[in-house]
Amino acid sequence: MTDSRETQCRETADADALHDQFNDVWGNPRGWRALTIVNHTTLGLRFMVTGLGFFLFGILLAMLIRTQLALPGNAFMGPEVFNQVFTMHGTVMMFLFAVPMMEGLAVYLIPKMLGARDLVFPRLSALGYWCYLFGGLIICSSLLFGVAPNAGWFMYTPLSSAAHSPGINADFWLLGITFVEISAVSAGVELVVSILRTRAEGMALNRMPIYAWYILTMAMMIVIGFPPLILGSILLELERAAGLPFFEVTRGGDPLLWQHLFWLFGHPEVYIIFLPAAGIVSTLLPVFCGRPLVGYRAVVLGVLSTGFISFGLWVHHMFTVGIPQLAQAFFSAASMLVAIPTAIQVFSWIATLWLGKPRYNVPMLWLVGFLIIFVCGGLTGVMLALVPFDWQVHDTQFVVAHFHYVLIGGMLFPLIAGLYYWLPHFSGRMASERLGKWGFWLVFIGFNMTFLIMHWTGLLGMPRRVYTYDSGLGWDMPNLISSIGSFIMVIGIATLLLDLILHYRYGKPAGNNPWQADTLEWATSLPPNPYNFVSLAKITDRHPLWRDPELGESMARGEHALTVIDHGRRETWGVDPLTGEVREIIHLPGNSWLPFIAACFIAVLCLSLLAKSYLLALFACGASIVVLLRWSWENGAHPKAAPDARTQPHEPPLHSRTCDGPGLWGMGVTLLSNGALYLSLLFGWFYLWTVAPNWQVPDAPVFNHWLLFASALLLSLAIPWQRRVNGRLRQGNAQGLLACQVSLALIGLVQAALLLWALRSEALEPTVRAHDAVIFVMLAYSFGHALLAGTLSALQALRVRIGYVGAEAPYEPLVVAQFWYYSLGVLWVSYFAIALFPPAFGGA
Repeated sequence: MTDSRETQCRETADADALHDQFNDVWGNPRGWRALTIVNHTTLGLRFMVTGLGFFLFGILLAMLIRTQLALPGNAFMGPEVFNQVFTMHGTVMMFLFAVPMMEGLAVYLIPKMLGARDLVFPRLSALGYWCYLFGGLIICSSLLFGVAPNAGWFMYTPLSSAAHSPGINADFWLLGITFVEISAVSAGVELVVSILRTRAEGMALNRMPIYAWYILTMAMMIVIGFPPLILGSILLELERAAGLPFFEVTRGGDPLLWQHLFWLFGHPEVYIIFLPAAGIVSTLLPVFCGRPLVGYRAVVLGVLSTGFISFGLWVHHMFTVGIPQLAQAFFSAASMLVAIPTAIQVFSWIATLWLGKPRYNVPMLWLVGFLIIFVCGGLTGVMLALVPFDWQVHDTQFVVAHFHYVLIGGMLFPLIAGLYYWLPHFSGRMASERLGKWGFWLVFIGFNMTFLIMHWTGLLGMPRRVYTYDSGLGWDMPNLISSIGSFIMVIGIATLLLDLILHYRYGKPAGNNPWQADTLEWATSLPPNPYNFVSLAKITDRHPLWRDPELGESMARGEHALTVIDHGRRETWGVDPLTGEVREIIHLPGNSWLPFIAACFIAVLCLSLLAKSYLLALFACGASIVVLLRWSWENGAHPKAAPDARTQPHEPPLHSRTCDGPGLWGMGVTLLSNGALYLSLLFGWFYLWTVAPNWQVPDAPVFNHWLLFASALLLSLAIPWQRRVNGRLRQGNAQGLLACQVSLALIGLVQAALLLWALRSEALEPTVRAHDAVIFVMLAYSFGHALLAGTLSALQALRVRIGYVGAEAPYEPLVVAQFWYYSLGVLWVSYFAIALFPPAFGGA
């Protein structure tokens, strides 16, 4: 007995010593140095706490709106203030709360669920958070100064154009939202690559937690769906600040182009918000029903189908703008088609409830409330997909009620269920059942009082976006009921916040895996350590903690893989995307000031553009690029990235010593997003040529298109050499690598010079007609890419010279090569669209 006790004490001491070693490498600093933290646990919590702050601000704005509309002829707010409050409410809830909150929860959970120690690009996550925080503060500060956006959260042109919104109100929205979108796309790239490349050993795609499938789909939709709005914001800001007429009819533009770009983003965003919430439902229901999710494969197929179909629905929001009847019929059918994969998920949830033994804890109440409200919102969505009905209720309170049922019912209810479920993970304590149930019933009753009645108000003809109304129209009582219901809902939210605050002090401690869940996030300590797991287990089942309830304890004792830490690296497995077979060790960067500094310079860029201080903006842009390039320098074989490149005899190599590191995947996904932005620009070019009523084509070419041809041809001749050199590099031969990178850097400089020459053509008049304005943006796009590609190759040449890149560390030139291939493709497509497309210059 004594020997057994001594052995147990010795094992405990060894495990504690191992955890101390891991904390030395992975630990988070305090004080001012907390700004350098890049760990996903801390960043995920920061995203969620910041999102909660913006949510409360949005709730305050909503209460101001409902107070104004509670009584007819109310003078609580004037029309200008109301327009600002209305615009900011929609902007805050859609851009600063819904998407960032879901991304923050995913940033926190995904590595833990996948059995990894962190996300694959920790500094990118940090940059994304700071961009989100600074961009949100810039947007919200406009309301305090009385210059908030006032053209609606959708910013339709021409209302948001300079002629009708001459102040800087719209500029706050355009620049601030673009700033925030950098954060969203950064997180999207991060999550896609992390899910595909950093899972536990043996976790094949068919063994991934269902939540990871939802987040993978959401992240891919962000990567593809957000660039059209980014492009639209850039084009509208260029029109407002520099006079380039993309949306002005008299000079060849078309205001409907803005609606197309906005809803190319806007309708997928509905599913970007809904899918992670549905992922929470699919994760929690099996836990509280005590059985696996019914139809796992069917649900995965439904999720992927929803993401795909959602990109074909954007005209669903434009049935009344005068589009052809054939297009109306197509998009009406597509709008109803998307209900099928959604129904697959709903039936799976109902079957899981039917076959299980539900426990109605607080999270489960929110899930049941979600099912009721979301199904109602889905039914009204099918109604709005019918063109004749949509014509009748378009721009009425009926539409407002519908999308609140879909977004609050489809997002907020599952989110609160998830927060209650994972609250022990954040704090190590359990929340109050009594306060939680009071909060649920107050929110549920108040929500339905507010928005169920609003359907009636809309059917009675009350328009959206009106700041007051006359008595005697039949709208008095419905509006009063809706306003009372909104205040009941706010009391419920206040109850939930009280429960959240009190539980940190008075909540009873949560034991290990308090809900008896099946997924790996409950195998960590509560709250988790910065490194999540001291050893990484092999996974052979979709429900690892149901298969082995002691798995968390054995991982904490260091009984599994990758437990060596004396080299000072932060490490996690890099796996095959399909099979989960381990391929390399991914070494991750540590805490750094660079993301924070880069975000600060981008914030200065945003503010200087608002102030029209273009010299300062140019400095801030240059400074942010320098910081980002400095960031890229500490990578791969750099001593700070991998102070000791040796691995254990039985372990695979470090990712920087292979030809398929995560940077290759990160560049590919980033270029996918970049390509979505470019295709949106190309769509704008062909759309304006086809539809714009005053499209003006000059009699002669507006620039020497042979310069564009020469630029594309020059790069086409260089790419085969680059491919041969990179092919040898993959085989361990770095011969000619330095000469190739130096040559590419010079080619990038020559390309940039040729494109700048074309941009400065006297015949190109981008402020006179939209035709020239689009060409100007296309040329500027390629100019920026040529300059950046050349700079990246120059840095690679320097790294080859120093010894950071070579036969032993080969993968960085392969990453840069993807950027060159993309630039080449863009050049040829632009040349075809501008120079060889005959109707562009009045040809047959």
